[in-house]
Amino acid sequence: MRLSLSVHLARSGQWTCRQCRVLRRPKTSRRTSSHQYSTNQASVRLPADPARTRFAPSPTGYLHLGSLRTALYNYLLAKRTGGQFILRIEDTDQKRTIPGAQQRLCDDLRWAGLDWDEGPEVGGPYGPYKQSERTSLYLDHAKQLLDTGHAYRCFCGQERLRELAEHKRKLGLPIEYDRTCASISAPESKERSARGEGHVIRLKVPSAKIRSSMKKQHGKDAYEDPILIKTDGMPTYHLANVVDDHHMKITHVIRAQVSSLVKQFELVNEAESEQEWLSSTPKHVVLYKAFGWEPPRFAHVGILQEKSGKKLSKRNGNMMDVSAFRDKLGDFPEPLSNFVALLGWSHNQPSDVMSMQQLKDAFDLKFTKGNTVVFLGKLWFLQQAHMQRYAAEDGAKYHIALEDLRNAIKSRISEAQLDVMLQGRNLDAYLRDIIRANSNRYSTANDFIERHFYLLGPVNLERDLKREESAKKLIDPQALRSAIPDLAEVVQGLHSVPASQWNAEALGAKLTELIKGGSGSLEASLNVPVAAQGSEVNKLKPDHFSELQSSNKPSKRVHFYMRWAIAEGKPGPPMNHLLSLLGRTVALERLDQAVALLKRSQS
Repeated sequence: MRLSLSVHLARSGQWTCRQCRVLRRPKTSRRTSSHQYSTNQASVRLPADPARTRFAPSPTGYLHLGSLRTALYNYLLAKRTGGQFILRIEDTDQKRTIPGAQQRLCDDLRWAGLDWDEGPEVGGPYGPYKQSERTSLYLDHAKQLLDTGHAYRCFCGQERLRELAEHKRKLGLPIEYDRTCASISAPESKERSARGEGHVIRLKVPSAKIRSSMKKQHGKDAYEDPILIKTDGMPTYHLANVVDDHHMKITHVIRAQVSSLVKQFELVNEAESEQEWLSSTPKHVVLYKAFGWEPPRFAHVGILQEKSGKKLSKRNGNMMDVSAFRDKLGDFPEPLSNFVALLGWSHNQPSDVMSMQQLKDAFDLKFTKGNTVVFLGKLWFLQQAHMQRYAAEDGAKYHIALEDLRNAIKSRISEAQLDVMLQGRNLDAYLRDIIRANSNRYSTANDFIERHFYLLGPVNLERDLKREESAKKLIDPQALRSAIPDLAEVVQGLHSVPASQWNAEALGAKLTELIKGGSGSLEASLNVPVAAQGSEVNKLKPDHFSELQSSNKPSKRVHFYMRWAIAEGKPGPPMNHLLSLLGRTVALERLDQAVALLKRSQS
């Protein structure tokens, strides 16, 4: 059964997210274990009792987009039901543990807004919450499995296992153990262990329970008996995970499925397709039964994919490390968590834009089927939407955004240039005015500065006139003949506005007054925002500007040249707001320069 999810994003001022889900129903009527959540009506219901969930990262790497989603879903389920969210560090792979990774994992989770109720740094009744400090507990439970016949010691050396693996690889067979050591008697096994002979402890998977745990391979039996205790005495993920979930009283686990081909939790027989393979969850179910414990409830979500269909991975060069979104891209934590929550969760809210509290209030177990393609365009939309909310609330999150902007500006613009633009104004107050005038275009601090550099530094109008492509658009003899007098008249009229009245409201009224008696279209053109996407007038100039420049209506051509003079043709707030933001001195200097340059181009 293949399930797919296709998400199309529209890069326009209004966000449209269309999800096309192609669901193929399984042809089997086989019942699924009661411990599996699917996306039917029953699974959407929340647990009746408070859920105890956990996130158990390994400090062999850093928090990436996929692991943040796993943590977030478990966190939201706990908070939605009034339960507890536990953080547990699975550091049994000592060879691959990265120094400092645990602290960075904790820091990144807290930055994303996920505070744990139990775990490292906060403690709790079921600690310690670091697996390397719980080794004796795992060894005790491994001995219990040995005593009950659910596990056995395997003394096969690396050389034999390599030969066995190579032999099966040549035959094109799955690399599985042949259970050679399972026939060793318990007394002999115990004696060899006591003599110090190296060994691992393997789970003896009941062959009648799960397909692929036992099958014939060219006349020989093959078993998938996972290792529980390694030769160094440390537990593997399988044993530690099950023991810890039981002792920490975990009730619900949300995790990414290993493969879209795996039918999770189904007890199948040998007649099933050999394409399917045993995932970790069925192994864990076998362990729970061996101990006589009740498993937690599991829910599986699809994996995250690139547009190409490849699995999103931290190892293939993608910048999907959470710290990269924070430190390199300048994302806010709440929009990122909002974005991650939507990667596989199907909600019924009126808007995709949700605060962390709204996510907690709305979360349920309705997950989209199949894998999810990650489009970062939606993240930038959410960043803009949350910024609009922050600007309106004027709270702590808004001031954090101001701090990000301030730091980005100081790294790119000299103090002398800033002094010219500020004209004695406070930088924070100036930035606040810019954001409020155009908050719907804020994605990241660096992007916002790039889009609004004309409000923070000098413009270079002569450069556009010297470039052949932009010159063709700007120096149209027929357009200039009528545009220059009209532009000069508007600029002269703006010179009459005193500094005390240089504000958006007064400037809007003045621009309206200046075009009375004209075509009447200048008022509509100058006092509305330009929301079209664009960079420089000579590159990504919107069609709107071309229309204005070539229009037979003088007022529209004046609008074209005014926006070029003030903002190098870039989109942004209405003209009266732009003039007010720049201040009287800078705005009139740019307009005077533009008139002079255009007149010179005619000579």
